[in-house]
Amino acid sequence: MTKNKIINDGKKVINIELIGIKKLNKIIDKNFDKAVKVLAKVKGRVIITGVGKSGHIASKISSTMSSTGTPSQYCSPTDMSHGDLGVISKKDALIIISNSGNSNELVNVLNFAKKYSISIIGISSNSDSDLIKASDISLILPSASEACSIGLAPTTSTTMALIIGDALCVSLMKLKKFKISDYKKLHPGGSLGIQMLQVQDIMHSKNKMPLVSENANMKDVIIEMTQKSFGHVGVKNNKKELIGIITDGDLRRNINKNFFGLNARKIMTPNPKLISKNFLVTDALSMMNKNKITCLFVVNKDRKKSPVGVVHIHDCLRYVN
Repeated sequence: MTKNKIINDGKKVINIELIGIKKLNKIIDKNFDKAVKVLAKVKGRVIITGVGKSGHIASKISSTMSSTGTPSQYCSPTDMSHGDLGVISKKDALIIISNSGNSNELVNVLNFAKKYSISIIGISSNSDSDLIKASDISLILPSASEACSIGLAPTTSTTMALIIGDALCVSLMKLKKFKISDYKKLHPGGSLGIQMLQVQDIMHSKNKMPLVSENANMKDVIIEMTQKSFGHVGVKNNKKELIGIITDGDLRRNINKNFFGLNARKIMTPNPKLISKNFLVTDALSMMNKNKITCLFVVNKDRKKSPVGVVHIHDCLRYVN
């Protein structure tokens, strides 16, 4: 087989699957809306299952759902028929994926769910299947050709099921108002965990912040800047609001015979750049690079001018690079 033939075959697979994917918009309807709302109200877990290739898709969807704020668990229907039906409680909901919808392995799971009034969301290509007939909510995958060269191996159908699963997960995230801070709690490790670090995770706070009052003399400013080692000093008014910043460059530019007679307000740069403690570390680094500065004072959203911390560019680079 020639190189061009292999490349063309690969492209053909993608094109066949894309045709199926484009048909999926048809099933994002009232049943999809109902499914998302039911899943959002689940007090226990969303149990997701499927046979064969559908089982692998179910496992991936369950993993995505758990990591985006909806507790979920994958369990093999065969295992459930041999004692693991105990993982399902009355507080749970079931998502069952089966292209044919008539797999024998699903019978016991469906009967158990019906007996204990557990919600079933069925995902299948067969609207007349046992799965769809037993389901409380049905998501019928549109008819589409498998990309397999003999037209039998699950390819397009599993891709469509995976995408519907992703659509459910993302819609749930938005309905539950799942935030970056929530995502970070579930992903503390690895490079993803580092990407989710917020400014409040690395900032220097309380007595580590270099701060002086607006009436502070130059001696006090120099001592504070030297002791805190940021190369910057924040200037506060009597309301403890940050009104300016003094850099070591500002000190050098103002040195003259009257230097020690000046106060902090006289040489500060007013309206310094600030960042909310909930911003990502990558956002802080981007802001510093954009404004060509090396330090940012950190504030709360509700008290936008009262500093709660300070972050230096070196703090950010330690995690981002």
